[in-house]
Amino acid sequence: MLKRLSPLLALNQTTRPWHIPLLASLCVGLPALVGAYFGRFDLGILGCVGALVILYMPRTSIAHRMVTLVVCSFGFLACFTLGVATSFNSYLSAGVLGLTAMLVTVICRFYRLPPPGSFFFIMVASLACTLPFDLALVPLRVGLVALGGMLACLLAFFYSLYAVRKTSPPNDAPPVDRHIDAIVLESLVTGSFVGGAFLLAQLMGLNNPYWVPISCAAIMQGATFTLVWQRKIHRIVGTAIGMGLAWVIFSLPFNPWQLGLVIVVLNFIIESLIVRNYGLAVIFITPLTVIFADATTEIPPQTLVLVRLFDIVLGSFIGLIGGWVLHHPRALAYIEARIKKRRNEA
Repeated sequence: MLKRLSPLLALNQTTRPWHIPLLASLCVGLPALVGAYFGRFDLGILGCVGALVILYMPRTSIAHRMVTLVVCSFGFLACFTLGVATSFNSYLSAGVLGLTAMLVTVICRFYRLPPPGSFFFIMVASLACTLPFDLALVPLRVGLVALGGMLACLLAFFYSLYAVRKTSPPNDAPPVDRHIDAIVLESLVTGSFVGGAFLLAQLMGLNNPYWVPISCAAIMQGATFTLVWQRKIHRIVGTAIGMGLAWVIFSLPFNPWQLGLVIVVLNFIIESLIVRNYGLAVIFITPLTVIFADATTEIPPQTLVLVRLFDIVLGSFIGLIGGWVLHHPRALAYIEARIKKRRNEA
């Protein structure tokens, strides 16, 4: 048992320079500060969501990293648009979310997109699916997410001009993964569980249950079932502590300017910890995501914390089941073998 628990508390070594978390925190925090300046903090938060694309900046040549960021920005925009345009119907939005999760998982796996992989694409789509539907506001919301992505790309470009000269030669882009049958099967399972988790939450009548599919996706990203189990423990324990931090933040009389600075600080801590210990990072990911989705709600902090904690526990257990299916030693391997046999016979 001690051998199983020790990785949950260990701090991994990292060669990540300190200025990457600083860049990420500025990219994500600036839209919130701009929104606070114009008295529309709610719109600034949408820009923060688009700016999360900075987390996908690879350590490669300038040309490759900019192409990666632009394509990921387009992916964010597509995920958000599909989610916000279908939020008027629970069944439709759950189906679209599941399809979106499947497609982004296929693309991220095929091109070997490094962590966080498909996670933030699914998170953006989940947040969009829970926004109140208003057709007239769809272009504005999509445009603000696009502006956040443009800001991230612009800051990443100027940062790269400096960083590539000062650091070691950049790594080459990884080769694509040719195991397309396995990728499609795993993506189909992921999409089914993520979409099913959201639909179950909607049928249970949970209020704004974006955390259920997000938690499900986060748990299922483990490379092995042991990692899935570890992520489940990390997610639940880290979230419980993080919800306490969220309660403190929402209980304090912060104005929009101060909340914008809180976003900057939280994101810097997350980016510094995520490569060292996932569980510690989750403690700070939780209040940051709650700010993104619930900063403008009128729900009392105590109620908000309990509701979101239940959402996360539910999503984590669904993700654990999905992870077991993904990493079952026979299930997907048998289906993949049958597909190859049919293809050879044809």
